[in-house]
Amino acid sequence: MKRGDEAVLTLEGFAFEGKSVARLDGLVVFVYGAVPGDTARVQFTKVKKNFCEARTMEVVTPSPLRDIPRCRYFGVCGGCRWQNVRYEAQLDFKRQHVVDALERIGGFRGVTVSPTLGVDSAYFYRNKMEFSFGHRWLTKEEMKERGQVVSSFALGLHIPDRFDRVLDLEECWLQSETSTRIMNTVRRFCLERQLSVFSTGTHTGYLRNLVIREGKRTGELMVNLVTRDDRPEIVREMCDTLLAGIPGITTICNNITERKSQVAVGDREVVYFGPGFITERIGKRTYRISANSFFQTNTLQAERLYDTALRMARLNGQEVVYDLYSGTGTIALHIANDAARVIGIESVSAAVEDARSNAAVNGVENCTFVLGDLRDTLKNRADLLMPFGTPDVVIIDPPRAGMHEDVVRRVVELQPERIIYVSCNPTTQARDLKLMGDQYAIREVQPVDMFPHTFHIENVVSLSR
Repeated sequence: MKRGDEAVLTLEGFAFEGKSVARLDGLVVFVYGAVPGDTARVQFTKVKKNFCEARTMEVVTPSPLRDIPRCRYFGVCGGCRWQNVRYEAQLDFKRQHVVDALERIGGFRGVTVSPTLGVDSAYFYRNKMEFSFGHRWLTKEEMKERGQVVSSFALGLHIPDRFDRVLDLEECWLQSETSTRIMNTVRRFCLERQLSVFSTGTHTGYLRNLVIREGKRTGELMVNLVTRDDRPEIVREMCDTLLAGIPGITTICNNITERKSQVAVGDREVVYFGPGFITERIGKRTYRISANSFFQTNTLQAERLYDTALRMARLNGQEVVYDLYSGTGTIALHIANDAARVIGIESVSAAVEDARSNAAVNGVENCTFVLGDLRDTLKNRADLLMPFGTPDVVIIDPPRAGMHEDVVRRVVELQPERIIYVSCNPTTQARDLKLMGDQYAIREVQPVDMFPHTFHIENVVSLSR
């Protein structure tokens, strides 16, 4: 067997990162573009000693788990790789991903994992979209129409694994119909004025990103144009065009950066319309979201996620709670009414300032936010944290890489009665839980689906001493 060879395989299940898995003569084959239960003709793209990778060329017999993708760009755009899988099956596969991580990486056997908490609607769930300006990726249909002149300008999403090519989108089912109207209006405006696109190769060009934020609970709407340089006359004209055609917009701003990296964040910002921020509600709290603020992308599921953490914490109003990796304070503020005191610890200064501001806006007085790296802060807790008392409960919500081993050890040394571990990566979560296994036992595991039609899954684990 070699690269380029083909075979007909029956897919047995899902593997990590949304690939399906089959076996051929005892060899594991990871297949892109297939669904468990499919019989498919595949072409091998990578052949190793212990495994192979392949892509689907033809579905011979479709799986009963298949669904009809709603988006016409499915299969080219990498935003929703599981639109061809029934949503109930997606939830089952995500739960199994958590089970596999706990067993294979954490070494935990017989742990009950609850069914995944799904969304009410699997479309139009995102409150933020970052669209990119760039050089256009031609679809197969466009390449077949040789006589058609196709513009090289694109506004949309990057092709998977191609930072230099953008799929020109005229529709997207991730945020809202209004978001799509804004994207199409901005595209027409830029094409009519022949505005240039920023190039990562030459570091020239004007347009970089179009970022749209929506308050799903408040209805507020932000348009943020990210550019390489400041052209006030252009942005003012774009403002007039957008406000005339889409009256629901509440603020428009321009973030400007000359950075070479592809990051949709400005070094300086000019607000052209409205207050320069939107507000959003999660539970009883209202949050102010500026153009460069971090905020959970799925508002409705974020509330379910935080409610799950609160329920698992079993607070009675007397506890001291440490919220590690507290970010802009959303978890801390969500649980504040049920605790005596909440101490949030975060290493990013801007996030700490946002958290303090959010506490003030909501009139919350029992939350304190501390700036510091957790390895140092927990080690030197006599100086920074002792005034707040020993924690009864610790809530942890780290980045995808999980916790440093030193942080895990210091959390265990705090000896809280309960630990609630919220993770966007069950693999690193299982690794960290294994390090706590001698002193803490898993009591409950609850996956929460924040991103339908993707292989990503949030997971909440409750541990007791």
